[in-house]
Amino acid sequence: MCLSLVNKYNVAGPRYTSYPTVPYWDLDTFSLKQWKQSLKKAFDESNSTEGISLYIHLPFCESLCTFCGCNKRITKRHDVELPYINAVLKEWQLYCDLLGEKPVIKELHLGGGTPTFFDSENLKILINGIKYKAKLAENYEFSFEGHPNNTAKTHLQTLFDLGFRRVSFGVQDYNPIVQKAIHRFQPFENVKNVTELARTIGYTSIGHDIIFGLPFQTEAHVEDTIKKTKQLLPDRIAFYSYAHVPWIKGNGQRGYKDSDLPTPSIKQNQYQLGKKLLAQAGYYDIGMDHFALKTDALYKASQSETMHRNFMGYTASKTKVMIGLGVSSISDSWYAFAQNVKGIEEYYHLLENNSIPVFRGHILSPEDLIIRQHILNLMCHFKTNWMANNLYFEDIPEVLIKLKEMQDDGLLNIELNQIFITEKGKPFVRNICMAFDLLLQRNKPETQLFSMTI
Repeated sequence: MCLSLVNKYNVAGPRYTSYPTVPYWDLDTFSLKQWKQSLKKAFDESNSTEGISLYIHLPFCESLCTFCGCNKRITKRHDVELPYINAVLKEWQLYCDLLGEKPVIKELHLGGGTPTFFDSENLKILINGIKYKAKLAENYEFSFEGHPNNTAKTHLQTLFDLGFRRVSFGVQDYNPIVQKAIHRFQPFENVKNVTELARTIGYTSIGHDIIFGLPFQTEAHVEDTIKKTKQLLPDRIAFYSYAHVPWIKGNGQRGYKDSDLPTPSIKQNQYQLGKKLLAQAGYYDIGMDHFALKTDALYKASQSETMHRNFMGYTASKTKVMIGLGVSSISDSWYAFAQNVKGIEEYYHLLENNSIPVFRGHILSPEDLIIRQHILNLMCHFKTNWMANNLYFEDIPEVLIKLKEMQDDGLLNIELNQIFITEKGKPFVRNICMAFDLLLQRNKPETQLFSMTI
């Protein structure tokens, strides 16, 4: 990739797991009452036809990984497990009472934190408690994130017996120097063992997460990590850029200096090398930072243009309603977003008072809904159009002016009322989406809110 393009477009920008992005939510016009109304409306419209998605945030970790930007609580005390599970089930009960009829669960994902911090029997209590209040869609998908160091056979077997068929393991990088910097020590043998065990048990989609742009990381490290990954051939791979946001995450991302990080040009070289190696191994580029084998459901969804993107990342299907349970979880009714409180003690307190533990959110305006769809189209399908009246908005001419230079640089093509991102432009999809982000354009941040796009 041309270094001049990297330098030109390497700016701070959102990853667009939502639109509007969280810093641009209108908190003043949001209320818990409006959120409940919005959710009930969306649920009544879609539960019988497409079901709902559930994200459950399990925040506990035994040690701090310094690259991580997730909401977590570091502890070695496992007596925290059951009180937290009981609180999550109480929150689920409050939502079920609000919705009125049994939700049909199409997708369920356990994230964190470290879901495999929890004992397998406690995870069984959690999932059975969720399922007791719901129905399962015919083609439901349950998935979880596992730490290679502590995901035991009992975790994999118990969750498999509960209906889980997809698991993702955080690999990051296999080099010991990089692992020391990010405080994530896990040898290749651990990842190999847990990947092969999951496959033997019957998991049909195994994912590995790999990061480039980490402190002290070189192209040789990326190459070695992907060569080792090729030996295991996971079904899908998230190969994404390290988001260095220490001003948001506090001391967690200050275990190394900015000068220890690869330069933008080196990061881009790491990405291009990784992308080439993944293609040689049979992986297809299916979305920003995501690659999959032809046999994986996410690849098939990308080909049929049914792939969706939300706060969980890319998913193989869309539901209008996504309910987030647990601290810091974000829910989405399509018409509104709502985020839970981030502190565990406050979360418990609100639930003890029978209050859904939401502390902020955003009600989407008609303009927001249109822009959201365009950004989803670009992020999931690398194209969008405004041929239908419901996708036209009055600022389209200004958006096209902003995109003209990107078109001249070969990143996209504009044809009549359509935009197609080129192969050359795929690494810059965040930049292209930013041209549609009217809230960002109208209110440029004075301080850095987002990670760099390259």
